[in-house]
Amino acid sequence: MRSSNPVFSRRGFSRDNGYAGFNAAPQAGAPAAGANPYAQGTAPNPYATNPYAPTGAPAPARTGAMTIDDVVTRTAMTLGTVVLGAALAWALLPVDEANLNKSYGIAVGAALIAFVLSMVQSFKRKPVPALIIAYAAFEGVFLGVISSAVSTYIGPGVVMQAVMGTMCVFAGVLLAYKMRWIRVTRRFYGFVMAAAMGFVLLMAVNLLFAVFGGGDGLGFRSGGLGILFGVIGIILGACFLALDFKQVEDGIAYGAPREESWLAAFGLTMTLVWIYLEMLRLLSILSGDD
Repeated sequence: MRSSNPVFSRRGFSRDNGYAGFNAAPQAGAPAAGANPYAQGTAPNPYATNPYAPTGAPAPARTGAMTIDDVVTRTAMTLGTVVLGAALAWALLPVDEANLNKSYGIAVGAALIAFVLSMVQSFKRKPVPALIIAYAAFEGVFLGVISSAVSTYIGPGVVMQAVMGTMCVFAGVLLAYKMRWIRVTRRFYGFVMAAAMGFVLLMAVNLLFAVFGGGDGLGFRSGGLGILFGVIGIILGACFLALDFKQVEDGIAYGAPREESWLAAFGLTMTLVWIYLEMLRLLSILSGDD
């Protein structure tokens, strides 16, 4: 899905200036004439040629530039919408025998709408808050029904374990990123993108075999293989978080417009949804094996 996560075609905050590269540190002004922008494994400065790029000596913070508070606030709003949608779906769309098919049908429809909205936003040149909030609401409905089903048919503790696991992954990656134990470079980006595309393709093939061949497809979502791919999915989600943190850091350093904090919130929300779903699936398999 550009996935449920936009990282497969992420173009960074400055859509008018192409892909937002991963730089070791902000540069003062544009690169010198004839300089190799890929030297030492770094990518081009996404803000070096836009009107927000610093020139000469460091200048005071520009009014209207994105800050970490903006990113935190927008992310809280987006995630809050996901949680609210999930809570309402859990309460209003029961997954008992009488309502199971209806609730599943609504959940699938909500997931498809969320996917379409995410694709629309992903190809927009500017973030559209209404699209992002709508995506979060429909994604929340899908997560609420799925989580309720897992709680009902597998174990009531699995959902809370998945939530706590997602929070731990987020905190762990944030700490590792701030301590520079994870260094996001162009090579890191390329490796993660290749691994993620391979992962999604394998899951798509598995789904096709499951739909047309019945059973569990190729077995990538159950048993030992299911556990392995669940762990891989969570690791990929952690890598996505590192990419998100780097984008936020670069956007703030190079003076991205404040409105683009919505883009950061969009990416972080998609990544956390990815991690939660992979965590929920992994824990469901482990609980089913007990």
